[in-house]
Amino acid sequence: MVKTKYFGTDGFRGEANVNLTSMQAYKVGRFLGWYYSSGLSGCKKTGYRPRIVIGKDTRRSSYMLEYSIAAGITASGADAYMLHVTTTPSVSYVTRQDEFDCGIMITASHNPFYDNGIKVINRFGEKLDDETTLLIEAYIDGNLSALGITEPDLPLAQKDRIGCIVDYVSGRNRYVGYLISLASNSYKNLRIGLDCANGASWNIAKSVFGALGAQLYIIGDEPDGLNVNLSCGSTHMERLCALVREKHLDVGFAFDGDADRCLAVDEKGNIVDGDAIMYILAKRLKGRGMLNGDTVVATIMSNSGFFASLEAAGMKCRQTTVGDRFVYECMQLGDYSLGGEQSGHIILKKYATTGDGILTAIMIAEEICDSKSSLSKLAEPVKLYPQYVKNIRVKDKNAVVNDADVQSKLKEVEALIGGRGRALLRQSGTEPKIRIMIESETEGKCRKYADMIAEKIIEGGHAID
Repeated sequence: MVKTKYFGTDGFRGEANVNLTSMQAYKVGRFLGWYYSSGLSGCKKTGYRPRIVIGKDTRRSSYMLEYSIAAGITASGADAYMLHVTTTPSVSYVTRQDEFDCGIMITASHNPFYDNGIKVINRFGEKLDDETTLLIEAYIDGNLSALGITEPDLPLAQKDRIGCIVDYVSGRNRYVGYLISLASNSYKNLRIGLDCANGASWNIAKSVFGALGAQLYIIGDEPDGLNVNLSCGSTHMERLCALVREKHLDVGFAFDGDADRCLAVDEKGNIVDGDAIMYILAKRLKGRGMLNGDTVVATIMSNSGFFASLEAAGMKCRQTTVGDRFVYECMQLGDYSLGGEQSGHIILKKYATTGDGILTAIMIAEEICDSKSSLSKLAEPVKLYPQYVKNIRVKDKNAVVNDADVQSKLKEVEALIGGRGRALLRQSGTEPKIRIMIESETEGKCRKYADMIAEKIIEGGHAID
């Protein structure tokens, strides 16, 4: 992967007005409007008026960034189509289906409200390529020569070439209709809990499952700009687990801020994570002859018990580095049908080019209906090993992973685990954090080994207080 300055594995991410400002957002819009009208993108002739679609999640700064990006797009002579509050997968769907030049989603996904981000999606509904991303970064930093520009700035559109801002809520509505069309069953006999994380899915998920007839119990559906992911959603499952138990629901689904993730809760109130969801959907696809190569794509963070359960069911797994982008790239190269992450990014390539939490929830509900089984029974074959992830905020992620003392401690822990689990040290792609993941025989050992590595990181002066 090409080393970038602002854009990580999941877009340009940072704290709003600290290291992601409205001026930077404006420049992203300015570049994209210019790039797609200049002919450099290779798909349109010079003088063409590009069409760029924009969505956002519910955090307060999303509105500021949305208007900044739209101003930049129109100043460069492109038209900005506004989906308003919507999910990341909906932007991907609309970009692809309605033949936009690119799409933009303003979100920080599962991060707290004060963070935000800019995801750029190409015309195929996929994440933008590294080469174009580097050009955006060059423009943000004022390096016009990298764009072949000798003037002080990109040219501004004038007179009738100035772009328009178009309300495009109809695109979001078509996405809702598309999701509804994927279900073959009525959910009138299903009691479903939804935790919308006070995020982008708060209205869409209700519309979809309501139209399918489910008896709904919804939490996390009162966004105020400051409460996205706050003690709710896929990173905080406690309330949904309690709701499922209290109301005797058949299943619960939790999304993150932009709804590209989904985790589930079974009828007993137990969490069903991304690994177990992938197993259930892999079995479903395999039984229908739709699991290409009988192979699932997952990341190195998936649980060893998940890999064992796939093997026992006659399926294989390809592993990638962490990030749904890398999962999708592997799926494309091998023409695989299903991939995802333990965190709940699940990609069903027949239906979408990105993780889609609501789509994942529909497919789980379909399997519950078709199999006439409970979610706990469907997930039962997946025997997960105890696993613990410890996150440490650090000054320099590269310095940590290249620290000889930290690596020595990691090897010491691996020797203590002795083949009955594993230890991983990895950099977050979206935050200034190092993640220590330990699998071992007991949760106590997992925490003990993670603390040993964490102490070495702190001793090395890497941690942020």
